[in-house]
Amino acid sequence: MGEMNHQPGVPPPVGVPPPMGMQPMMNAPVGAGAMHQPYEQFNQLNYCVHSNPSWVQVAGLAFLHYLVMLGSTVMLVSIIVPAMGGGPGEKARVIQAFLFVSGINTLLQTLVGTRLPTVMNASFAFVVPVLSIARQFNTNDFESNHERFVHTMRATQGALIVASILNMILGYSRAWGAFAKKFSPVIMTPVVCVVGLGLFQIGFPQVGKCVEIGLPMLILAIVVQQYAPLYFRHIHERTTFLFERYSLLLCIGIVWAFAAILTAAGAYNHVSLKTQQHCRTDKSFLISSAPWIKISYPFHWGPPIFTAGHSFGMMGAVLVSSFESTGAHFATARLAGATPPPAHVLTRSIGLQGIGIFLNYLCYALSTARTRLIFLYKCSENIGLLGLTKVGSRRVIQISTGFMIFFSIFGKFGAFFASIPLPIFAAIYCILFGIVAAVGISFSQFANKNSMRNIYIIGLSLFLGISIPQYFAEYTASAGRGPARTNAGWFNDIINTVFASGPTVALIVASLLDNTLEPRANENDRGLSWFMPFLRRRKGYSDPRNEEFYSYPIRVHDLVPHRFL
Repeated sequence: MGEMNHQPGVPPPVGVPPPMGMQPMMNAPVGAGAMHQPYEQFNQLNYCVHSNPSWVQVAGLAFLHYLVMLGSTVMLVSIIVPAMGGGPGEKARVIQAFLFVSGINTLLQTLVGTRLPTVMNASFAFVVPVLSIARQFNTNDFESNHERFVHTMRATQGALIVASILNMILGYSRAWGAFAKKFSPVIMTPVVCVVGLGLFQIGFPQVGKCVEIGLPMLILAIVVQQYAPLYFRHIHERTTFLFERYSLLLCIGIVWAFAAILTAAGAYNHVSLKTQQHCRTDKSFLISSAPWIKISYPFHWGPPIFTAGHSFGMMGAVLVSSFESTGAHFATARLAGATPPPAHVLTRSIGLQGIGIFLNYLCYALSTARTRLIFLYKCSENIGLLGLTKVGSRRVIQISTGFMIFFSIFGKFGAFFASIPLPIFAAIYCILFGIVAAVGISFSQFANKNSMRNIYIIGLSLFLGISIPQYFAEYTASAGRGPARTNAGWFNDIINTVFASGPTVALIVASLLDNTLEPRANENDRGLSWFMPFLRRRKGYSDPRNEEFYSYPIRVHDLVPHRFL
């Protein structure tokens, strides 16, 4: 779109010289048949946002979405809880709290938020400020590690409650919507790419921690999901459908059983403790630590502790979760067969995230939308699963919230699935995050891919979106804290959090460059003629299909003033 002023494949009129940049390289039309027109939707999707498979299929896919988000939840909790002084018991209860909060917030987002099939989960962006809070409480100041854990949770809870106000201000003041109207396909290409690529640390690096389990899972998932349908479709047409949608469940079961056999056979009896924790199926102690039934209630960990420094530091993580969620929303819309989310949909989603964080922290202490300390962020792994299964149905995600809430209450059952070795989940993420990254590349079809201006912006944003966070990660791993080291701890947390997020860096760089490098002279090359109708809301200027995907399920316009929606 916007690459040429004439129809592709049609030569210029006789006597008229071809435009600059279209001079033929050869006299023969080599490769002319390889040109592909831009498509607003993937035509291989079987179900889009508002179309639904049968209830049996919905239940199976919903359970798969639950398992996929469970892996990243366990990973996040495994990082944060030990640093806070918690043991297996605290870890199990935090996982339960995260599942419950993720279920509630996911249901809210699918009903009155973006209305996209989005799983809201805790974000790794909150790791930096939470660990910063944990470091300020020395073990010697408390009688036990449990007491230190509870005190840290209460301090984190207070910081999140205050920081959530920033989300509400950004959303309901329409500030985020004004920012979103500056977006273009040139900006979304690197941002969505980094939403997937930026999580490479929990991909193959985690697979390698138990390669005899992780690598077979990766290979088996590729073979069963991609190659098996090609050979079995001649037997029965239904086999293709079964392999495409439910192969991950089969692969998880097979490799999990294989890991249990290795554990029972004593393959890990004489290896390091670290290897045992990643490979054994009985080393998490989650099943023995989790209660049979546990219903969360307000201030589960005690009354929150409010500190100005902690609250300002946490605001950096809340801001980052807004950046990351924005990129994830565009990826979800693409894989769910919807139009790009309009600015007013993004702004109400960000505002609702703030409300979700606020309510979550009143009830628990740590949770959101892409990782679990009750901080809300869109789950990238579940976005990739939409593309892998070719089912973008909103109903599937809504039913998956039932699994999240059920297993958060009945702890023993939830702990059973949470004890799946993490390298198995990591192998799945190698596939799912790759799909999300590739979706980002697909946004470039709506801009001029032959424009050196666009190539410069996309390339620099993509590279810095990966390189800068990697620098911050390596510095933190070697020094124990981020590169920002001033006397203001809250300022350090903001800087270290913002620049440790790949999507945030990519969005800042791409937005700055695309809106300052002759933006008006390059409107067609930027793809704005295609993009802007989706971002606008005014009648006559917006795309009418937006209402089909993003309108509320009930006529709330009769109850709530239009300016708040």
